[in-house]
Amino acid sequence: MTEILTNIYYVGVNDHNIDLFEGQYKVNDGMSYNSYIILDEKIAIFDTVDKHFSNEWITNIKEVLKDKKPDYLIIQHMEPDHSANIMNLLNVYPDITVVSNDKAFKMMNQFFHQEIKNKLVVKENDILSLGNYELKFIFAPMVHWPEVMMTYEIKTKSFFSADAFGKFGALDVKQDWLDEARRYYIGIVGKYGLQVQALFKKIANIEVNRILTLHGPVLDSNLNYYLNYYNIWSKYESESDDIAIFYTSIYGNTKSVVGRLQSKLTHKYKKNVVIYDLARTDLSLCISEAFKYKNIIFATTTYNMTIFPIMDIFLTALVERNFQNKNIGIIENGSWAPVAARIIKEKLSNSKNLNYIDPIVTIISSLDDNSLLKLDELAANFTSKIAITKPVNNKRKWVCKICGYTYEGEELPKDFVCPICKHPSSDFEEVK
Repeated sequence: MTEILTNIYYVGVNDHNIDLFEGQYKVNDGMSYNSYIILDEKIAIFDTVDKHFSNEWITNIKEVLKDKKPDYLIIQHMEPDHSANIMNLLNVYPDITVVSNDKAFKMMNQFFHQEIKNKLVVKENDILSLGNYELKFIFAPMVHWPEVMMTYEIKTKSFFSADAFGKFGALDVKQDWLDEARRYYIGIVGKYGLQVQALFKKIANIEVNRILTLHGPVLDSNLNYYLNYYNIWSKYESESDDIAIFYTSIYGNTKSVVGRLQSKLTHKYKKNVVIYDLARTDLSLCISEAFKYKNIIFATTTYNMTIFPIMDIFLTALVERNFQNKNIGIIENGSWAPVAARIIKEKLSNSKNLNYIDPIVTIISSLDDNSLLKLDELAANFTSKIAITKPVNNKRKWVCKICGYTYEGEELPKDFVCPICKHPSSDFEEVK
C-alpha cells in the first residue's frame, strides 16, 4: 500500500511467480498488477488484480479503508489480470456498486456467469462525483480490447490509463521504462496504432499531471517523454536509423554471411548494426526491436520449400502488428532450390511502405565468389539508398518552453494550447 497523493492510494501487487505473461512473454523481472483507491465522501476502487493474489489485494484494500466500506468498483478493462477478483470483492463488500460500460458488463457475464446486482453503466464523458474528486470516463475501444475505458480525475488531473503506458516488470525491481514498455506495447497493443492515435485526439485538450497505469509505475514527471514514444509507436515510425539484422542459421553458414555483412557495414560504411539470432533471442524482444529500427535485413534458409520455422513465426508476428515504413534487405540460403526470398516478400506483401534494397543475396550452401560480390553490392546499396530514400521531413517543429512538448506542422496555430501544460502558442519557440 502506497499513498500517491492525498487520499489516492496504490493497492496493487507484484508477481514474481510468473514466467510467461499472457502465456508467451518472458518476464524475468516479474509483473505488477495495479489497483488504486480514492478516499472521498464516496470511496472508489480502480480495477482488481490477477486471481493468484486475491488475499494480498484485499488485505491491501482493508489496510487503506480500515472500517470504511467502498462505494464503487471502477472496471476499466476486462482482461483477467485486472478483473479476476470482481466477484471476490463483492463477497467481501456486497453493497459495492460496480461501475463500467455496457461492453464490459457483457464480458463480466461471460467470465463469471453471475448476476451483479449493483451496477452503474456509464457512457463516454459521463462524470461520477465522489465528493471532492470527480471521475470523467473516456472510452478507448481496441486499446487493446473493445470494452476498454480510462478515467480522468478532474481535481488532481490524474489519468487512470488502463493498459496504456504500461510495461513488463514488477514495481519492486529497478528497471528502465523504455525497453520493457516498448516490448509491452509492440507485443500487446501494437496492432492498434490507429486506435491509440484516436485516444490521443480525445485527450489532447486535457491537462494531465500523472498517468496511473495497470502495469508499471505511476508516471508523474516528464510526461512528454512517455507520450512522445507512444506517439512514435502508434504512428509506426522508427526510433533509430541504424541497421538491424534478424537471421536464422542451421549449420552456421548463414550466420557467417551475416557476420561478414555486419563487419562490412560497420567498418567500411561506418554504420551501427545490431544482430539478432531468432532461435536464441526472446521472440518478443526481436519483434519490438524490428519496430525500433528503420533499416532491416532478413537472412534465413529455405526449409521444407518454405522458410525456417522461427523466421516464419517472426514475420507473421510482424505483419500481425502492422509492420511498415522500413527499408528491407534479404539474404537467402538454400542448397538446391532457394525460395526464402520469395516467401519473405509474399509474407510481407500486405505491409505498407516497405522499400526493398537490391540485390537479394542468394547463398547456395555457403558463400562463394559470386554471392560475395552480391553481398558487397547489398552493403553498398543499403548504405547509399537508405540515405537517398530516407523520408524527407518538411514539417517544422516548435517546443513548449514550459514543459518541452513538441508540435510538428507547417505552421503553429495561433490559438494552439499545449496539451500537457495548457500554455498558449506564445510560450513555444521554433526548433531550427
